[in-house]
Amino acid sequence: MKSLMMQGTQILATGSAVPDFSLSNEQISQIVETSNEWILTRTGIKKRRILTGTHQSIIDLAVVAALKALNKIAMDASEIDLIILATSSPNDLFGSASQIQAKIKANNAVAFDLTAACSGFVLGMITASQFLQNGSYKTVLVIGADTLSKWVNWSDRSTCILFGDGAGAMILQSCSKLDNQILGFQLNTDGNYCNHLSLLYEEEINPHPILNLYQGSFKYISMNGKEVYKFAVSQVPLSILKCLNSLNIDVNDIDWLLLHQANDRILTAVADKLSIDTNKIIMNLNKYGNTSAASIPLALDEALEQKKISNNDLIVISGFGAGLTWGTAIIKWKY
Repeated sequence: MKSLMMQGTQILATGSAVPDFSLSNEQISQIVETSNEWILTRTGIKKRRILTGTHQSIIDLAVVAALKALNKIAMDASEIDLIILATSSPNDLFGSASQIQAKIKANNAVAFDLTAACSGFVLGMITASQFLQNGSYKTVLVIGADTLSKWVNWSDRSTCILFGDGAGAMILQSCSKLDNQILGFQLNTDGNYCNHLSLLYEEEINPHPILNLYQGSFKYISMNGKEVYKFAVSQVPLSILKCLNSLNIDVNDIDWLLLHQANDRILTAVADKLSIDTNKIIMNLNKYGNTSAASIPLALDEALEQKKISNNDLIVISGFGAGLTWGTAIIKWKY
């Protein structure tokens, strides 16, 4: 837990983007043996957005989300010092953040990718806050973007019903401690259970005939749904409580619970363990499915657009997923 800060961090704006094409449960039932009732009962998802067409990638979604956030505050991209792209589906394994930097003309910004799957945006936001609080940078753009539809086995009913594509952006800036919005955080990793949710590189059976070198490629998402559910429901409430306790904040003081949009049963189970009213859960996975690193900023941006969140509301944000990784950030929203 890190709560002692040299400076504070304020959130200036958010933005989001989703593909135009919407894939319903009924349409999925034409691809694999399933039904709308089966999917809805087990996940809470009614439809998801899928990035279709040629030469489309997370870059397209991330750029739109970033520009929306910049336009909300009439900020020129040249004012951004750092860009952090949280993604597990880059269009270039060497990194995609630099492509975003070029496209939005953030010519003064350093840019890098951060990979932590569904926990990626929380880790990106906290990483940004550390750069801001120690004075290294003044303005940071954090983007969570994923297009996991490209990495799903569309004949695997257990995974293809879950994932959608999207992007969410947040602009953060250093400020005085009095204006600080990120009050504290708590992060965890347990690599012993990485096999529960993975997208593995697989070597070819036969080596290169001269070099004896085994090459290969990345395959499809693999998930043990029962174990991921058990992990999330047991560990996420503990992370949230640890973070709240370190800040001497009572659970009853929480105005909003914003969790990674994985499955509505996970969201309600976490709220139930914390004795938080389900009316305080920010949820939009019914429309977008699991958008991985994009899910938290996408849901936050939508909640702000709908004016759900008021000045000085206390928001608990928690991401969890592959790694296994999980983490919590406590935010006091200020307009």
